Amino acid sequence: MKNLDIFLYEWMHFVRSPFKIVALFLFILSAIYGLHNGANLYHKQKAEIEKINQKVAELQQKILAYYEKGEKGPKDRPWIDVTTPFWATWNVSTYAFKKPSQAIVYSIGQAEQYSFYKQISVWASPYDADMAEEISNPERLQSGTLDFSFIVLYLLPLFLLILLYNIKGAEAEQGFLPLIVVQTGSKNTWLLARIAFYGMLSMVVLVGLMLYGAMLTGVLSVENSLFVKIILLLFLYLIFWISIFFFILKKGKSSVINTLQMVGFWLIFAFIIPATVHQWVSIEKPANLMTDFIDVTRDGQEKLFSQPDSVQLKQLIALFPEIRKSPFIKDSIKTKEALSFSASGLASTMMKVATAPIKEQSEAKNTLIQQTYWFNPITFFQNQLNALAQTQYNDYENYRTDIQTLIDKCIKIMVLDIWNDVKVDKQKYLEYCRHFKHNKP
Repeated sequence: MKNLDIFLYEWMHFVRSPFKIVALFLFILSAIYGLHNGANLYHKQKAEIEKINQKVAELQQKILAYYEKGEKGPKDRPWIDVTTPFWATWNVSTYAFKKPSQAIVYSIGQAEQYSFYKQISVWASPYDADMAEEISNPERLQSGTLDFSFIVLYLLPLFLLILLYNIKGAEAEQGFLPLIVVQTGSKNTWLLARIAFYGMLSMVVLVGLMLYGAMLTGVLSVENSLFVKIILLLFLYLIFWISIFFFILKKGKSSVINTLQMVGFWLIFAFIIPATVHQWVSIEKPANLMTDFIDVTRDGQEKLFSQPDSVQLKQLIALFPEIRKSPFIKDSIKTKEALSFSASGLASTMMKVATAPIKEQSEAKNTLIQQTYWFNPITFFQNQLNALAQTQYNDYENYRTDIQTLIDKCIKIMVLDIWNDVKVDKQKYLEYCRHFKHNKP
């Protein structure tokens, strides 16, 4: 019996099996549901970013109107003077965005766990409350959130189990194996051909689902190589499970025993190992309660402002040596006023020192998880999918870094302009808007 004949036989067996047809239908249905969840999140975040940009444009037009009218700010708030660097930069109202990738349709990852936009100001920080963690994707399954990566990583093995569980076992129980050996010449070749049929069927289904997902967000219109990389990753994941099930079926002689062993391996790789690793990492690297950051935010700034002006000036000069050339550096009254408006530079330094351990602990925890990839394959494939969809830990850590870089840039421009006694006009304000704009994807 040639492989083509085996494939044709298996196709007839498949279409005559209502149980397997229903399993295929449910798998496709759940995957489509997951794809729509990812696509909805993509379009929701994209729409929110457009809404925020429109709001920012309206606010900036309002500030520009003050310059055009020769006014210093709103009449009901006379302390605001947009002709000064502090109030001009304060009213730039710029944001940093973590723009969603079109590939988010395949893996939501941590996109629901972290904020994707952050308002930038000289008093902001990448660890502010609006950047705090919410809830992880697996836990959101309790409230109905389901993505394509979860379907593939956790339900695809069960789908394969349903397709493969009675291969060889049924023939062995009915005493047909000797006849099969006579017809095919090799029991292993016959077994491999039957399993390969379902592997090809599963891969065709996955590619079809990915093409459907690509239509929802336009992945193929942006970068074809990304689409191919995800397909290759799913192919490797499919080979991983097919290899395990092949060796189980090769050694097994009963459909019941084969099924139990398959379920056992699925439980080990899908739940027991990830849960054990999660518990171990939680013990080795407990969650940072951010107490140092909270203390700096609440008490550290109060101590900062209580310091003598001479101490604050010395600290500020250490950060921005250009201040020494200020035209009013020897004018105590102007210096005091400039210090009050420049205090965010010192506060930002304090916050960066307080948040450094948080970042180090997060990176250490991430490194510890990566060290378990060799025996924790589902976590490995999940993180690889997240990386391709730009929803991995590193993507959001880079986003935090971009936020801090932009904050530092805003602070430096503002402080130097304050101490250089710059008078802000319409053109200078537009220059601030360009400088403070977040251009990274």
